[in-house]
Amino acid sequence: MDCSSTPPNHKEISIMAGFNKVILLGHLTRNPELRYTPNGTPIASFGLGVNRKRRRGDDMKEEVCFIDIVVFGTQAEHCAQYLTKGNGVIVDGRLLQRRWETEDGHKRSKHEVMAQTVRFLPKGGHATDQVERPSHEPDGAPV
Repeated sequence: MDCSSTPPNHKEISIMAGFNKVILLGHLTRNPELRYTPNGTPIASFGLGVNRKRRRGDDMKEEVCFIDIVVFGTQAEHCAQYLTKGNGVIVDGRLLQRRWETEDGHKRSKHEVMAQTVRFLPKGGHATDQVERPSHEPDGAPV
C-alpha cells in the first residue's frame, strides 16, 4: 500500500498470510527410520544436529540444536536407503507442531520439520551445486 494514499476501508483490509520456512544444515544424529502409511505412502524420520559456535569471553562454546525431521514419498525412501548417522544434509521445509493426549490424560506437543527437500552433502560436509546424493550411489540412481 502506498503511504500517501488514503487509509483503506475496513472491508478492504485482507488478513496477511503467515510464512513458515525452515532451512537447516546439519548432521544426522540417528539412522533414518522408514515406515509406510496405511495407503502405502513412505515416511522417513531422522534426527538432525545443528551446531553453532559462539564466543563467551575468551572461550569458544559450541551449542547443538537437535531437531526431528520428517520426509514423505520417494524422497523418504532415498533418505532411508542412502543416509546414515553422521551424514551431512541440507533440509528445506516447514515447522510443524503435533499435539496429542497420552493415555493418562496428559497433553503433549512436539515441534518437527516437515522436509520438502533433503539435499545430501558429501562426506566432507560441504555443500556444492552438483551434489544431490552421496557419491557411493550407482550411476543412474534416482534422485
